[in-house]
Amino acid sequence: MSEPLSAEEAVARFGFYTGLTCGDSMEPMLRQGRDRVCIERRTGRLRRYEVPLYRRPSGQLVLHRIVQVLPEGYVTCGDNRRCRERGVTDAMIVGVLTGFYRGKRYVDCRRSRGYRCYVFFWWRCRWLRLPFLLGRDVLNRLKRRSFLRGLR
Repeated sequence: MSEPLSAEEAVARFGFYTGLTCGDSMEPMLRQGRDRVCIERRTGRLRRYEVPLYRRPSGQLVLHRIVQVLPEGYVTCGDNRRCRERGVTDAMIVGVLTGFYRGKRYVDCRRSRGYRCYVFFWWRCRWLRLPFLLGRDVLNRLKRRSFLRGLR
C-alpha cells in the first residue's frame, strides 16, 4: 500500500487536492477537522480575498486569505486572526482554495453569492471583531503564563 500524498504533492501531480482542514485560523468559514477543502493549482497572479495554500519558510502549510496584493507578493491573514502575515510570494504558493464541503453541501468560492457576501461583510466589519480577537489573545497568553508557572 502506498503512502498518501501531501496537499503539495497532490496539487503538483494532479492539479488539485481535497482534504480536511487542520487549525482554527479560517473559522468560522472552515471548521477544523470537519470541512473539506478543494485546492487547485493556481494560474497567474492571485487577487485580494482569494485563499491560497502556501508553505512558510518553516515548512508549515498555511491556508489564509489575501488581504493586500503587493508587487513583490501578498499580505495574508486568517479569518480568525488579527495579525497579518507579510512576505508571502508567488513561489511559496502551492494552490488556491476553489471551494469547500460543509457537510454534504459544496460551496464554490468562485460562484457562490453566499460566499461572496460572507467575504465582503466579514472583512468590511473586521474592525468590530478586532477587540474580541485581541482580548482572546491576551487571555490565552495569560493562561499559558499561569500554566508555565505551575510547572516550575
